[in-house]
Amino acid sequence: MRLVFMGTPEFAVPTVDALARAGHQILAVVAQPDRPAGRGKALKAPATKAWALANRVPVLQPEKVRDGALAAALAALKPDALVVTAYGRILGRDLLTLAPLGAVNVHASLLPRWRGAAPIQWAVASGDTETGVTIMQMDEGLDTGDLLLTRTLAIGAEETAEALAPRLAALGGEAIVEALPLLAAGELVPVKQAEAEVTLAPILEKADGRLDFSRPAAELACRVRGFTPWPGAFTSLSGKVLKVHRAAALAGGAGLGPTGTVTVAGGTLRVACGGDTALELLEVQPEGKRRMAARDFVNGLPAGGLVLGA
Repeated sequence: MRLVFMGTPEFAVPTVDALARAGHQILAVVAQPDRPAGRGKALKAPATKAWALANRVPVLQPEKVRDGALAAALAALKPDALVVTAYGRILGRDLLTLAPLGAVNVHASLLPRWRGAAPIQWAVASGDTETGVTIMQMDEGLDTGDLLLTRTLAIGAEETAEALAPRLAALGGEAIVEALPLLAAGELVPVKQAEAEVTLAPILEKADGRLDFSRPAAELACRVRGFTPWPGAFTSLSGKVLKVHRAAALAGGAGLGPTGTVTVAGGTLRVACGGDTALELLEVQPEGKRRMAARDFVNGLPAGGLVLGA
C-alpha cells in the first residue's frame, strides 16, 4: 500500500517502522519542524525525521498544515492512505479526504477514554489498570473519529508512563499493520464513539506535578507514576522544591497528623494524606541535589515538625 506517514516524536517511530517492515511503501514522512531543545536551545530534529533520513524517505516539515500547500504536495504522491501517529496538529478536511482510505490515526488509549495530547500519562495518573491503542478513522475533531480497531494492554501496578509508552508504541505498530488490509478490503466496520464515555487527556502543565496531600495517597502514588518523567511529581519543604521520583500508598495513615505532615522513623519518610491515608516517599531529589533514596535523605532530618507543601 502507498502511504504517507505523519508523526513527530519517538512514540511514532515504531508505527512507521512496522509499516515499512510489513512491505508498505512510505512515500513521505511529515513531521513538525525542528525545535530548540536543551539548555543550549540548539535545534533538534524529530525522531521520525531521523528514521526517514536513515531509510531514505523524503521528509516534509511544514510550519502550517491548513493553507493548502501540504495537501497539494501530498495529493501529488497519490497515497492510498495517510497514517497519523502523534503528529501534534489537527488536520483540515483537505488532508483528511485526499487519499481513498482517508487518514487513519494510531491513538494511545482506548477511545473514547483519554482523548487528547497526553493519554498515556493521564491513564497512569488516574489509576487505570488497562489501556491500549485505537485505530481511528480521523475527522476534523480532536480524536473524535470512528473507531476501527482496538487492542488492549494491562498497566503494571508499578509502571510509569515512561515505561508504558514504548510498549504502547510497539502495540500501535502491530495494530495498524493488522488494520490497513482489513480497511482496504472493507472488513472493518466503523463504530461511533460513545460521547457519554468521553474523558479528556489535556496537554500536561508543570503545575499538574504538584502533589496535593489533601488527596488520598493511592491517587498521589498514581500521579507520581503518571507524571514520570514530565512534569514530574514535586512538593516543597522549608521553601525549597522537593521532587518525588518514587512513592507508595500505605494502607493507613491515621494518627500522622494534618495532611502534609511528615513522619520520619526507621529510615522511612511518610506523609499524611487525605482520607486518613499515608504516602511513603521512596526516592526523592532535594532542590539543587542529586536523586536519592528516601533513607539517605532522612539522615539528619528531625523526627517531627516537618510539613510538605507549606
